[in-house]
Amino acid sequence: MNNDINGNEELILSMIRENPFISQQELSEIVGLSMSSIANIISELIKKEYVMGKAYVLNETTPIICIGGANVDRKFYAKYEITNETSNPVKSSTSVGGVARNIAENLGRLGEEVVLISASGHDSEWEEIYALSSPFMNLEHVARFENSSTGSYTAVLDKNGDLSIALADMDVYENITPELMIKNSNFLRRAKCIVVDLNCPSETIDYISSFTSKYNIPLVIIPVSSPKMNRLPKTLSAVSWLIVNKDETETFMNIKINDEKDWENSVKKWLELGVKNVIVTNGSKGVMSGLENGEIRYFPAIETPMVVDVTGAGDSFCSGVIYSWLQKKEFDYIIKAGMVNAHKTIMSKYTVRQELSQKQFTLDMEAI
Repeated sequence: MNNDINGNEELILSMIRENPFISQQELSEIVGLSMSSIANIISELIKKEYVMGKAYVLNETTPIICIGGANVDRKFYAKYEITNETSNPVKSSTSVGGVARNIAENLGRLGEEVVLISASGHDSEWEEIYALSSPFMNLEHVARFENSSTGSYTAVLDKNGDLSIALADMDVYENITPELMIKNSNFLRRAKCIVVDLNCPSETIDYISSFTSKYNIPLVIIPVSSPKMNRLPKTLSAVSWLIVNKDETETFMNIKINDEKDWENSVKKWLELGVKNVIVTNGSKGVMSGLENGEIRYFPAIETPMVVDVTGAGDSFCSGVIYSWLQKKEFDYIIKAGMVNAHKTIMSKYTVRQELSQKQFTLDMEAI
């Protein structure tokens, strides 16, 4: 055995020697490792120059492609009531985040083959994101820019764990341009689903929308915040799923959602605008969802007695929905999958819960 490669790398290398055209899917099935693990082993073999190029491994794969934010999250937890214009004692933590990246990690942990397309700086923040994300997703399509800082998000949480203020440095995402999409277009065409967050510029969202429409690829749009709702595509008929919260819906439609009737009407409006399936979330009140067939359903939230940290709950909700939908589950199951994943994430101090796996997820669903 070569000294600088481990047992799994040696095994994969010998299989590629036997069949240079073997796909990641086949390697995954034969060896019994997830697609994301196989992708990482191959990327290590390329780095160590045992394997030159990787076209042979990507030909048959149909990954989920997530496009958008990948940033460093800094969280400050206030020990007491927050007082303005003075110093507040806090505990702090740093982790990796970004809507598209968080969804990619959730899906990667669930055994899906995932590729992230994003933009970053050449800095230590990106190195940190790379180290913690690469076990769960392919990062070869992240564009890096010399004079930009990798995205960062800083949240101050009050003593109850609720968000008090958040600061976002997201300028680097202006580099996720239509040109970057065109450069990756052959690759994008193979996606089994494209998930995009509204950190991307609006012309990029428009490009992705017409691209997925042309090639009949399911498109999921995840807004990031109310101010970015104006980045939604001009026409929403290409959108398979829009997962949006109450505030974002109020901003986009210029309405107030005061009661259940308003909430239901907002879902109807989204469907009238051409979205195939829509979910309007409303925190502890639950979710209202609308389907392509016009059916509108309400689901109450799962009681969460122990809220540790709400960060990442929305992204884990979206991931549960996308995962179960791609598995062709029943509608009830799809929504509940989102709620269960969010519920479990809120009880963990991590933005993406560390124990998440296909097996754990099945157990969590059975328990509920």
